[in-house]
Amino acid sequence: MSEGRFGINLSFAVKRWPEPHAWGRLVREVLGLDVVQFTFDLLDPGWPEVERGNLARAVRQASAEFGIEIHSAFVGLANYTYNGLLHPLAAGRSAALEWWRRAVFLAAELGARAVGGPLGGMSVTDAHNESSRQACYDQLVQATQQICSWAKEAGLNQLLIEPTPLVREFPYTVAQAEKLLHDLGQNTGVPVRYVIDVGHALYQPLYGTHAALVPWFEALGEHIGLIHLQNTDFQSDSHWGWPHEHGRFDVAEFARLLHQHHLSHTPIFLEVFYPFELADEAVLDNITHSVQHCRAQLTRA
Repeated sequence: MSEGRFGINLSFAVKRWPEPHAWGRLVREVLGLDVVQFTFDLLDPGWPEVERGNLARAVRQASAEFGIEIHSAFVGLANYTYNGLLHPLAAGRSAALEWWRRAVFLAAELGARAVGGPLGGMSVTDAHNESSRQACYDQLVQATQQICSWAKEAGLNQLLIEPTPLVREFPYTVAQAEKLLHDLGQNTGVPVRYVIDVGHALYQPLYGTHAALVPWFEALGEHIGLIHLQNTDFQSDSHWGWPHEHGRFDVAEFARLLHQHHLSHTPIFLEVFYPFELADEAVLDNITHSVQHCRAQLTRA
């Protein structure tokens, strides 16, 4: 049986239930959950300060009303489309670092205890030039240390980094994840933990047909802060729910792996995305069934 908390990333609510009271009611009364991972797709750190503060207060009020804990605040699809901290131009990297500074303090304002997401993506030009690639990595280490310093100042307890299955992003392998931890060293104000997304780790076009979660679990162990759960065909970063005609991810087997690697305490967040044109009723039906399916399989293992 999985002992960690099971919650949901609020990605399913984007553009459909952006009102804090609306997603709060769905999470608590329909899905029966009491912990969420907030997505910055619902409230961007770059928005004007006054409006951002008003919206953050609305989130805190709704969370308190429904008895929901905001575990962490996370990069969403919108920000992930940018190059972020690995932008090829200095001005782009500077803007991305400022975005992260605002994200850190907004996370604290929302009542979250951690902030995180993927860090950025290199351009094709930088990725294919060894010296440029190394320079990008060195700058990323420094930027990450700065973000950790802000996180400490804001009262957060973790920076969460999500490895992605893209060769132009850091880290995308187990070895790179270990190296990044080593290179960050003691120069972090708060602990750095990894978010292992099952669909990322099992992405066969990059990692091969033998892609598995075990190497990530064995190598990173206590440095895993939480896990993103999604249904996938292992050929795409699918982020499907349950049921799905092409989905093949076995939640019960996943839970057994957690137990075997002493990770049963690790928080698990369902992270599912839907096409914006899909009927709202279909989204609600699938997200409800997905929560029920995952909770049942996690409990059975």
